[in-house]
Amino acid sequence: MDKPKAVTAAAHKLARLIYTMLTKGEEYPDQGQDYHEERYRQRVLRQLAQRAEKMGMELVATECHS
Repeated sequence: MDKPKAVTAAAHKLARLIYTMLTKGEEYPDQGQDYHEERYRQRVLRQLAQRAEKMGMELVATECHS
């Protein structure tokens, strides 16, 4: 997504949040950093699986070693 489209998308999202808060009197539910990081992780994994499938490969989960 190019920069003008990204700015427009962010502005629309903020406008919808503000409109909902003003019309329904609801507060913005902050889900926290962990929520957003997990969503990002899932999105990356889904994209990797799609790319692997296009190349005739398959992703295999392994145990995490910390």
